Amino acid sequence: MTPHPVPLLLWIVIALCCAATCHATLAAFIFPGLRGTAGARRRGDAPAPVSVLKPLCGIEPRLYSNLETFCTQTHPSYQLLFGVASASDPAAGVVERLARAFPQRDIELLIGGSAHGSNRKVANLINLAARAKHDLIVIADSDIAVEPDYLVRVTGPLADADVGIVTCLYRARRVGGFWSRIGALFIDEWFAPSVHVANVLGQRRFGFGATLALRRDTLVNAGGFEAVRDCLADDYWLAEHVRALGLRTVLSDVVVATDVIERDLASLWNRETRWLRTIRSVNPLGFAGLCLTFTTPWLLTSALLGLGFEHGADVTRGIADTIVDLSTSLGLSARLLLHKRSARSWRAFWRDLPLIPLRDMLMWLQWLAASFGSSVVWRGVRIPLDDAHEHYDANASDSQ
Repeated sequence: MTPHPVPLLLWIVIALCCAATCHATLAAFIFPGLRGTAGARRRGDAPAPVSVLKPLCGIEPRLYSNLETFCTQTHPSYQLLFGVASASDPAAGVVERLARAFPQRDIELLIGGSAHGSNRKVANLINLAARAKHDLIVIADSDIAVEPDYLVRVTGPLADADVGIVTCLYRARRVGGFWSRIGALFIDEWFAPSVHVANVLGQRRFGFGATLALRRDTLVNAGGFEAVRDCLADDYWLAEHVRALGLRTVLSDVVVATDVIERDLASLWNRETRWLRTIRSVNPLGFAGLCLTFTTPWLLTSALLGLGFEHGADVTRGIADTIVDLSTSLGLSARLLLHKRSARSWRAFWRDLPLIPLRDMLMWLQWLAASFGSSVVWRGVRIPLDDAHEHYDANASDSQ
């Protein structure tokens, strides 16, 4: 019986499996982990004063402790600006407690203010920026916790006139049980390694809400926060406006912590599909390639292909069999190594190891779901993706 040649479609699937393995291998070997590093500024450099903008909305499980980390900075001169939409927001009370606990800090709470555009966070930032005293601006989300040297380190690169904006990666801190643990794996074992791969390959189109640091004149020249008042991914688009000025983006070596608080599948699904759908809106081509970064489905595919090939059938099928076997073994090893580098301890490694297939398969399903739909829900507000992108295009044209 004459063996059938390997169909072209099957070769395409094999190529995709190999591409997924290559990504996992690259991520495993270049990803330094998320433990952070001790940093020090150059001797003789006195850090410039900084205004920190913290838009707040509602209460979070660790809000006080997260904000407290910004009050214990080693930076010698900085201002903390917190903003809420109304006095009834419980976050206002948290800031008032913080001000009483740290009377030596320059802390100001802004309540209400003018409405600007459709993005409530950006409207908050516009109001806060009007009260900023200093020429260095740092924006950080409310659920971020930082180390004492954070401000010194993230603002350091701005001494270089060619640097326009500095942003930070973040590691996950789970608050809750099983589903928050699954959510933490999304950040630590997919998002952060993927950013490192992109960074090594020369991609600099970053801008994360965990931290954005820039000079005041850069913000003004980029159109200010008003330029992104109607944008969904405001942190990303603000960084894009800065890059349009010909200035560089720096991915800091500082790693901050963010809370993962989802306690059920529905809330986790909604948040992560919102992230993926937002990526689709700002970078459709990059979103399409994300499917290769979810390793387990491709490992299963290559393993099944290897079982399906007949040993000794013909040279072509033998080559295909060898390729998929190598892809499966190398991909599995790389995925385990990536998990080891992401885990905080051996205990965490073994505890979360059985969750890896579930985590990867769930991301695959979320990617499929995020491929469709024209809006996202953020803090109870439904935002159309197309409208947000169109507003950015118009604002970009106005600012150039």
